[in-house]
This record gives sequence, C-alpha cells and structure tokens, in this order.
Amino acid sequence: MSINPHLSSVLIEKVELGESLVRITVRTAAGVAVRCPGCGQSSGWEHSRYVRQVADEAIGGRSVRISVSVRRLYCGNAVCSMTTFVEQVDGLTERYQRRTPAPRRIVEAVAVALAGCAGARLLATLHHTLSSASVLNRLMRIPLPDRPAPKVVGTDEFALRKGHRYATIITNADTGERIEVLPDRRKDTVVAWVREHPGVQVLCRDGSGGSAQAVREADQAIVQVSDRWHLWRGLTQAVLKEVGAHASCWAKYGPPPREDKRAVTTRERRQQVHDLLERGVSMLECAHRLGVSLNTVKRHARHSEPDRMIRAPVYRACLVDAYRDHLRQRRCEDPAVPVPHLLAEIREQGHTGSADLLVHYINQGCVESDHAALSPRKVTGLLIRHPGRLDGRQSIQRGQLAGACPKMTVLTAQVAISNRFRSRRQGVLVSTPEGEDVNELSRWPGGRALYDPRPGEPRTQGPGVACRFYCFGDRS
Repeated sequence: MSINPHLSSVLIEKVELGESLVRITVRTAAGVAVRCPGCGQSSGWEHSRYVRQVADEAIGGRSVRISVSVRRLYCGNAVCSMTTFVEQVDGLTERYQRRTPAPRRIVEAVAVALAGCAGARLLATLHHTLSSASVLNRLMRIPLPDRPAPKVVGTDEFALRKGHRYATIITNADTGERIEVLPDRRKDTVVAWVREHPGVQVLCRDGSGGSAQAVREADQAIVQVSDRWHLWRGLTQAVLKEVGAHASCWAKYGPPPREDKRAVTTRERRQQVHDLLERGVSMLECAHRLGVSLNTVKRHARHSEPDRMIRAPVYRACLVDAYRDHLRQRRCEDPAVPVPHLLAEIREQGHTGSADLLVHYINQGCVESDHAALSPRKVTGLLIRHPGRLDGRQSIQRGQLAGACPKMTVLTAQVAISNRFRSRRQGVLVSTPEGEDVNELSRWPGGRALYDPRPGEPRTQGPGVACRFYCFGDRS
C-alpha cells in the first residue's frame, strides 16, 4: 500500500472500513530468518504465532488499527539467555509498544510541547486516545539527547522549595542553553559532574566559596571566572556600604540633616568605646561595660572618623515633590507666607495631598534643598550608572557628590574603572591608592586579584595587580 509504506514487508490479508475505524489484518512471511535480540544469531525455527494489535496514523479522519500476526521463534544458541523471541517488523512494530513508530513520534512531540492534560486533549483531536498519565509516561521515556559539554560552562543554584530544597543548573555560558540540572547543590555532586566532562576549560560561577572548592577538587586546570551579574551586584552592594559610611559628607547636597537623638547617641557611644580602648580594655570587656554587642564595639573601633557612623536621614518621595520649585520660589519671595496659602496654590495646580504632608515636607528642609531628597540608594545609583546615561542635572549632581570629600572622590574613580565591565571583557583591578584607608570597594571580591588568570599566565595576588575578568553570558 503506497499510503502505508511500512506495510510493504508484510502480507496484507484483509482491510475493513468502518465509519470511524479502519482495521487492517496482516501477517509476516514464514521461513524468513530473524536475528535474536539476545545474542544476534539468526533463526527461522518457528515456535508459534500470535496476533498483536497496534495503532497507526489516522487515514481520512478515521483511526487505523493493524492486526499483525507475528512469529515466536526459537533461538538455536544454547548459551543465549533467551529461549524464544518474537520477530519485529521494521517500521511497524517495536518491543512492548502498541503503536507504530509514526504515531509514537507524534505522541512524543505533543508530550514535549504540552505534557499531561493539554497533550491528551490535542491527541484526541488527532485520533489518538491517551490519558494524561500515559502522555506523561511517554514523555519520561524519551531518552535525553547526548549533548557534549562546551568548553565554557556556567553554574548556579536555584530553589525548588525556598529554604528547603535546592538544585544546580549547568548552562552553556556563551549561548545560555541549559545543559543539565543537578538534583542538589552539594559540592560532591558538582565535583562528580565536572569529572565526567573533561572537556570543560572555563567555568563561570557566582562568588560562593563552595563552588570554587568543588571546581578545584575536580580539576585545578579549569579557569574559574565570575559572571557579570554577580560581579556587578557585588560592586553595587560594596558601593552602597561605602556611600552610607560617608552620608555626612554628601548629605549637604540633599535636604539638610538634623542633629537628632540618634546622631548624638552615636557620637557619645563612639567616644566611650575609644576611651576604653585607649585605656587597654579589650573589645569584649567594652561590650560588657557599655551593654552593647561585640559587633557594635568593633564597628565603632573600626571607624577613625565620628561622622562615618552618622547616617543621613532618608526621605521618601512624596506627592509634594512635583511642586517643590513653586514652593521654593514663593518662600524666596515671601519667607513668611502661611502654609495654608501654599497648600491652596499647589492644590490649584493638581496637588491631592493633605496639609500635614506639606508641613512635614517644609519642616524637613526639602523645599530649600538644591536637589530632591537623597538616600544612599539614590547616590549609589548616580555613581554606578554609566555617565552617558545621565542627563544634565544628574551629571552635575554626580560631580557634586564625587567632590563631597576625598573618600567619595576615590570611590567615584574606582567605580569609573569598574564601569569597563559593561563594554569590555577585560577589566582592571579596582584597588585603593597607596596611603588611603581600605574601603568597602577594596573588600569587594572584584577589588582583589582572586580570579584565575588565563591559561599560561602566572596567578598573582595583591593590591594594584592587573587581572582579567571574563564576563560570559551577558544579557544586558
């Protein structure tokens, strides 16, 4: 039959046409030798026959059932584990299958695309009746393709159930294609996978020490690099800490900070800690005498300048920000203008806030400040953002923040060097100039020569050493 070429190797006995079903009865030829699947020896010694029912592709909107009479044969090899075996017809039957290869491929394609219930509904339209469980079983039986590991891979962990169960994903760092998902995030699992794939030359990972140790145990020749996202995230966190430490310097470019009770207490506590340390009292004893934690004592002892402990007040954006220019102009013309008059004027312009909101806004000094309310996050954003993406006002404000104090100037220069990660794969080590105190950016993993050099180059460590950063898998 030309419409069913896989029936050319069998003898067609009968074709029955029904309203919704086409039944074809066929039988295999007798006397034809068949190879034993156990030992490979050919045999034509017939034991018996039985009929198999297999489903085929639909014809004219009607399902097709093929009744195949196949032979059970003896195996003539005395040492073979199979005494008898059933012959298989190429393109028509497969072991333990009730479908021909053609509809099996259709079921597999639908299972991959839609899986359970949705796949079963579509297959019913294609005249293949299967339950959702059968579709899932067929999906799980599909063998995974053999994908050789690329030379540059990326690894990261993710939560299957946050706080309870985690897994590790392996991807192609150049294309982003998923290679494999490991069942957990244990070091031994990663070590075993790396050893099973000796072709890996570069591994792109996050900053966790467990991943680094796993790669070193598996193969010390593999170059370990940090991916751009984790590297840039670590830089942002380090800059945020350093910006917060110098809040008293840049706060003058926002609303004027108030000397509140917290600032006074911070200065007094720092002075008490330094007085005890100068008298030879240990940090632990200082914590007991002052009734604070050991980490608090360490934080006060670490900062040589009292103002580094003072945090600038954080003002959130509010409804009055849109009318700040009008309020500032009116207060400059008439410093004694009543608040109800200002409220009536901005309400005519569309303001919907309350009188209390305007009073707090004026009392906090937000009207007289040259810029809108600043926070450590906003300052960090201005420093981290690429200069080409800043407008004129933001560029002026960034320049003022950079000149707020010498430490902010050094920090801005370090961030400018780090900005090269966005445009180039080779960076320069961010280090603190000689004679300067170590800041948070120098403690950032990207501020130390911790990443392995390229193959054949010596591994170096220490401040001011040039190193290369590999930024594979960039999606920005």
